[in-house]
Amino acid sequence: MLTERLELKPFAPEEAEELLALRLENQPFLEPLEPIRSDGYLTLAGQRTEIMQSEQGRIRDQAYVYAIRLRENGKLLGRAALTGIARGPFQNANLGYFLDEAHNGKGYMTEAVCGVLELAFAKHNLHRVQAGVMPRNAPSLRVLEKAGFRREGLAERYLKINGVWEDHVLFGITLEDWEAKTANLQSRISV
Repeated sequence: MLTERLELKPFAPEEAEELLALRLENQPFLEPLEPIRSDGYLTLAGQRTEIMQSEQGRIRDQAYVYAIRLRENGKLLGRAALTGIARGPFQNANLGYFLDEAHNGKGYMTEAVCGVLELAFAKHNLHRVQAGVMPRNAPSLRVLEKAGFRREGLAERYLKINGVWEDHVLFGITLEDWEAKTANLQSRISV
């Protein structure tokens, strides 16, 4: 999928080195925001495994993982994922993402999240996407708000992040919310 400045596409196995380099470069930035990973995670084999698992998730309709790249030069900026997909009456996925620290504050993550939401609703036929963010992660809270998510509450000690059970603000967006947001944007553009 193409957005104004970005391309979102599934990772290919040959992109493992590039993903590893991005992860290693951003390790000090991401470490306080992520779970403790296994010793092999930040290795080439670990990133190859991540990519293979994301492909298996896609095949099983359980997860969709996207590389976030700049359209102008193909530079890898980050990753966005729809995981834990539940079908049946729920039709829901969890959204997770990260962006290269050097590219924060330029609107790329909001643009990528909006692109992933378009894929979630139009391609993957989901009805709802949810996300959780630690209250101290103000930039990520803002990304979700700008993308049209609504705050749904606080989950105390929700996820173990960097070895500590952290509270998370829970957000959700439904197909109806997304359609209203995009219709509102279209009406402003056509005026």
